[in-house]
Amino acid sequence: MAKITKILIANRGEIALRVMRTARSLGIKTVAVYSDADAAAPHTIAADEAVCIGAAPVGQSYLRGDAIIAAAQHCGADAIHPGYGFLSENADFAAAVEEAGITFIGPTAEAIDLMGNKAAAKRLMIEAGVPCVPGYEEKDQTEARLLAAGSDIGFPLMVKAAAGGGGRGMRLVHAEQDLKGALESARSEAENAFGSGELILEKAIIKPRHVEIQVFADNFGHTVHFGERDCSVQRRHQKVIEESPCPVMTPELRAQMGQAAVDAAKSINYRGAGTVEFLLDAEGEFYFLEMNTRLQVEHPVTEAVTGVDLVALQIQVAEGLPLGLNQDDIQLEGAAIEIRLYAEDPANGFLPATGRVELWQPAAIDGVRYDAGIVSGQAISPFYDPMLAKIIAYGSSREIARQRLLAALRATPLFGLPNNRDFLIACLERDAFIAGQATTAFIAENFSEQDFAVPPVSAHEQVMLGVAHFVQAQIRHQAQAIAVGDYYLNFSTLGGTRSLLKFRQGEEPCAAEIRVSNAGAVHVLIDDQGFDVRILKRTASHLSCVINGHTHAMDMLALGQLLHCSIDGRQIVSENVTGRSAADDTTAGSGRVTAPMHGSVIKVSVAKGEQVSIGQQICVVEAMKMQHEITAEIDGIVEDVFVTNGQQVAAGDMLAEIVEGSE
Repeated sequence: MAKITKILIANRGEIALRVMRTARSLGIKTVAVYSDADAAAPHTIAADEAVCIGAAPVGQSYLRGDAIIAAAQHCGADAIHPGYGFLSENADFAAAVEEAGITFIGPTAEAIDLMGNKAAAKRLMIEAGVPCVPGYEEKDQTEARLLAAGSDIGFPLMVKAAAGGGGRGMRLVHAEQDLKGALESARSEAENAFGSGELILEKAIIKPRHVEIQVFADNFGHTVHFGERDCSVQRRHQKVIEESPCPVMTPELRAQMGQAAVDAAKSINYRGAGTVEFLLDAEGEFYFLEMNTRLQVEHPVTEAVTGVDLVALQIQVAEGLPLGLNQDDIQLEGAAIEIRLYAEDPANGFLPATGRVELWQPAAIDGVRYDAGIVSGQAISPFYDPMLAKIIAYGSSREIARQRLLAALRATPLFGLPNNRDFLIACLERDAFIAGQATTAFIAENFSEQDFAVPPVSAHEQVMLGVAHFVQAQIRHQAQAIAVGDYYLNFSTLGGTRSLLKFRQGEEPCAAEIRVSNAGAVHVLIDDQGFDVRILKRTASHLSCVINGHTHAMDMLALGQLLHCSIDGRQIVSENVTGRSAADDTTAGSGRVTAPMHGSVIKVSVAKGEQVSIGQQICVVEAMKMQHEITAEIDGIVEDVFVTNGQQVAAGDMLAEIVEGSE
């Protein structure tokens, strides 16, 4: 094959930027594709050229293979890199790219097709002698056959979308009476996410580790592996934290799993980068889960411990060159951990969130890498996956990597929309994770519903918030004074001041009295408790001070009366409600069923006049590739339904209204 000179990246966000970074280092030009929603996105701006391929919904843009190929031909791109997600594992797209005379940076269409269906892939792996979980992966997809197969396998068992990934179309079923409902919901989610409702059933291996092996193969039949990644920390079957090496890995087990992964790749004449995923039980037995025929989200941890640029190696193989590496050349040194930063609200059932990134400011810390697809001021739409960025930390030991990652998270503010930053910090601080004992049950075993609720602010946080709101009031006052020609630097130059503030974080407002002496000393009184404060640094975006002898720091961003801040690494949003009456804070009744996020209504479950009870499904809204059940909060009668199947809704839109009572 000829040398690649221009790559079109058929993706968006951080992975598009990641591929561009390597392409530039190799002197290769890049082409971005974008939807109407991504016209000003970072990946669109960063590329040498950019082509609009359609409207915001993925079916009208990023899943349009014909538009992407046409864009490549228009720009003279001689290769297409699919990234991950979207069309990366679409065999028809890979074949169409090659038929158009463009190099596909990935495996052959045949290999993608063979591994793209979990049922067919599992049958192949059984033939190849790769250890597999007992289950049902046959073509008969009738409900009766699946129910019978489930009964034969026994419970608990897993229902999985055969064409799926990312936890979609996956259900854990503990009892036989729950299987029918799980089949229905998994099939519906799978059809919406992948266009196929085919399912497989597997015996559930309780509390395993999720360990995957990175494999690579060239066009000359040479296949190697790059060690493992432990992806056990998951929520709803979606990976949250990944690391390499696996904390319980031994050289012998790595050799066995690595050889099984290589055998799996060789059995389908694989080419390029791929990942063979396994479940590893407490006894050291492992079972084939699936093979992803693409670059993985978590590939940076492998790059960190091996020192190999996997995207560069993908391009090298796509150009028809040999790997140039033998298995003995690949050594794992040190440790790396990656977290996925999502736009989601842990305090509200981890619902995906949309909005504006008001501030994203990665901290410069040794050994830390940021793969981000966001910038300050960017709008996050409801049309795509809610992952905003990845943060990867490397160290000579796992503990050094963990500490660096914690430091990076604490020092990196992300203001403007709900996100899981504080939850990730909590995960990294749990004893089980520190000890390297996390399994796929880690989150369920280490977190309760109370842990996801927004905790009340501590005493020093209240003081910091009070001083910060006072500082912001000063800044606004100064700006107004300067605008009319009055000049002064701060209130203390006018003599001692006494300010009464009321701010709210959560439900209850907090009253603070701020006293500033002529000499600039600050005293804060909250609930009759006094605090002496010495301000060390004060700007519009940062505050550091000593409170009763202890130093604390805050990054902050004021948006009107809202103050976004990160106090000692914890993100808090508070509102200045000074002068606001209690009547201003009343909220709508719980009979108003509203959309918790932007999305598409895929199922309306009730009709006008129907009697409903608390917890009953009202409708299902799909957003950011996940389905969310919207339920009734009161017993009553449906007075009206305001949406229909397929309708797009925005956060806060009325879906239905329920009035208390009975027929």
